[in-house]
Amino acid sequence: MNSVETEGKTIEEAINKACEELKAAKEDLEIEILANGSSGFLGLVGVKKAQIRATRKTTVTPIEKEASLPPTSSSYHVGEMAKKTLQDLLHLLGVEAEVELRDEIERVLLSIKSDGSGLLIGRKGETLDALEYLINKIVHKGAEDKKRIVLDTENYRSRREESLVNLAHRLADKAKKLGRPVTISPMNAHDRRIIHLALQDDKTLRTRSTGTGLYRKVVIGPEKKPS
Repeated sequence: MNSVETEGKTIEEAINKACEELKAAKEDLEIEILANGSSGFLGLVGVKKAQIRATRKTTVTPIEKEASLPPTSSSYHVGEMAKKTLQDLLHLLGVEAEVELRDEIERVLLSIKSDGSGLLIGRKGETLDALEYLINKIVHKGAEDKKRIVLDTENYRSRREESLVNLAHRLADKAKKLGRPVTISPMNAHDRRIIHLALQDDKTLRTRSTGTGLYRKVVIGPEKKPS
């Protein structure tokens, strides 16, 4: 087989598939683009796959599949896709903003620069959390590389974490003074984790989560002494 037609979410992905099927490196193939891929609106509507025709160059000897091939689709830049998706969503919401991307080892951080950052944060970060959840769902739909995408604006995440750590220590002191458990108002899983981590080294205390769903709370109480 010297020629094959393949398709993928992107031109590069279609080329990768052709390389695998023909057992040839990219530079050893003549590539004809039959259709450009389209991510559609927010990656949900009007999605079109890219399609190419790859033909092995006549002077090339076939190589084994294990040989060096172009990067696979899993190495595609999740960060760039997330940045564009967020920009599209903000535009749809009528928000003028710049998005800065920082691709880290364990996460993709998108920082939003806007005059309306307060509206984007919402009450206790609820709006920012909702946007973050939506971006993760859109970008990771059907993807293998599911590196966490984090949204931030005006350093809200770090300020929120500092505030929660201070709250944890204040309530911990209160629980010790009263000699009984103290319960914090309902909060999301990310905020509860910060509370738990802030007090994990204090062996005189015990923290636990209670409740279900949106009403899940953290309880801080003195560690029971062995009888």
